[in-house]
Formats: sequence, structure tokens, C-alpha cells
Amino acid sequence: MEGKQEENSNKPRKHASWKSIVGGDILATDFFRRQTKLVVLIMTLVIFYIHNRYACQQQMIEIDRLKKELTDIKYDALTRNSELMERSRQSRIEEYISNRESELQTATQPPYVIK
Repeated sequence: MEGKQEENSNKPRKHASWKSIVGGDILATDFFRRQTKLVVLIMTLVIFYIHNRYACQQQMIEIDRLKKELTDIKYDALTRNSELMERSRQSRIEEYISNRESELQTATQPPYVIK
């Protein structure tokens, strides 16, 4: 056991300096060579996370746009419905017919059921 400690203590240890990090020398160390698969997995997960967040934001923007469009369409349908109800009132129809000088007249007798 003492032999291993001597071998480990005899190895010159390189400390990570700013220059080795920026220059990329730190990636050539034994630790990073052993952990290459883990680093690739972590980078893949980070890219997946960023993509997922971006896609989620795009979908939320689309949902908001569609909600606004739906509200506008509902108000438009409500307006058209009220205009149709106004135009289909009996008094408005009678007024329209009288202005056109038509031979149609309002019935004086109530309707009856034919059996």
C-alpha cells in the first residue's frame, strides 16, 4: 500500500488554470477522457432542455394568438346573430314588405291545424 502512495505522490499534478480552461487543455486530462460519455450525455440533455423550452414558448404564443382570434370570432358571431334577430322581427318584415309595395299582407285570421 505504501508503494501506491509513493507512485501517486511522485506524479506531478496539474492544476486547472484559466489558461488551460480557455485553451482547451483541460479537455485532454485523464478525468475528461474517462468521462467523455457522461459529458456528451449531459450536453445532449442540455440541448434537449433548451429545445423543449423554446418549443413550449412557441406553442404558448400560438395558443394566445388563437384565443384572441376565437374571442374576436365569438364577438363577430354575436353581432351577426343580433343583426339577424333584428331583421327577422315581424314588425321589421312588415315594414320591409310595405316599403316594397307588395301584395302581401299580414294575416287577419289565426292559423289553424289541418287534421
